[in-house]
Amino acid sequence: MATILIIEDESAIRRVLTKILTEESKSYQVVEASDGLEGIELAKDNDYDLILCDIKMPKMDGVEVLTAIKKIKPEIPVVMISGHGDLDTAVNTMRLGAFDYISKPPDLNRLLNTVRNALDRKELVVENKRLKKKVSKNYEMVGESELITIIKNIIEKVAPTEARVLITGENGTGKELVAHWLHEKSNRSNGPFIEVNCAAIPSELIESELFGHVKGSFTGANKDRAGKFEAANGGTIFLDEIGDMSLNAQAKVLRALQENKIQRVGSDRDIKVDVRILAATNKNLKKEIEENKFREDLYHRLAVILLNVPSLNERREDIALLVEHFSNKISTEQGMPVKSFDDKAIKLLQEYDWTGNIRELRNVVERLIILGGKQISEKDVKLFASK
Repeated sequence: MATILIIEDESAIRRVLTKILTEESKSYQVVEASDGLEGIELAKDNDYDLILCDIKMPKMDGVEVLTAIKKIKPEIPVVMISGHGDLDTAVNTMRLGAFDYISKPPDLNRLLNTVRNALDRKELVVENKRLKKKVSKNYEMVGESELITIIKNIIEKVAPTEARVLITGENGTGKELVAHWLHEKSNRSNGPFIEVNCAAIPSELIESELFGHVKGSFTGANKDRAGKFEAANGGTIFLDEIGDMSLNAQAKVLRALQENKIQRVGSDRDIKVDVRILAATNKNLKKEIEENKFREDLYHRLAVILLNVPSLNERREDIALLVEHFSNKISTEQGMPVKSFDDKAIKLLQEYDWTGNIRELRNVVERLIILGGKQISEKDVKLFASK
């Protein structure tokens, strides 16, 4: 059940807002505060999903309340309630972190759409934080080879900046891992990390996925929906397999890069976004440009820093460390004793042609852990990891 805090000194407005929200959805639980100080105390002690806050109030005005709440609970979306004379102030509050504002007297549809969008955004942020905790444990760059050391050094230099990075390399080399590390080591690490696999989304839906849409903009658009760029606001968006993105979507991404603005599908309203863009591809984008499949201006916007992730065949000296890492991780996941690999088994694995790169190596290690003996031998590798 979504809990909504209304901070409003006019009792009549509080009653109207409460009635609208509770009649709209039985899943909304509404709590009321009659002034800013009371609202802040409630926000300190409770985890609300959304706060509606008036601008002009006694004791403490809405701008002060918003500033305080963003320090206490920055993840809670705050929607400002503005009178006719407060519109300029309401717009300024969005620069301070307000999700949106609604005018008095509240328009039913405007209010409900804003509340739904804010709750959707909160859900995305919470889910991203949950995943981020897993990411910190599950993503680790393993290796001491010269090539992987160069990658690590570049990440250390680039991550704290706002520079865009284009990550290239074969499938399975760890481009996603590099993107996660760039975010984790950046000044945006406390913000969301939103990943979009451009190859997995049908071309007719990619714009809606990235930029959101308004109700009725196409068949199946039953309500307004925020896109990935909005969800990534204040953090990082990772556009994986960007070489598969349609030219039309590329044009809109270019605008987002140039102006820090997006428009939802079916809307002409600009939405300001503050995101760092990381992109990855296994394609030769310069060749794609020659074939008019990728925009050259977008390429130059994305490729401020070019980072090519080496294939596993180029860093065979890391295979022993990777095998040990995967063996420990997989054994824990499978609830099995950790198995070691003897020297001959490692040597044989180092001689293989790893066309599927690290992803393929992990699969082979998992197969050997499940099917091999107490210690993985050369014989096990020949039996269960033959190429």
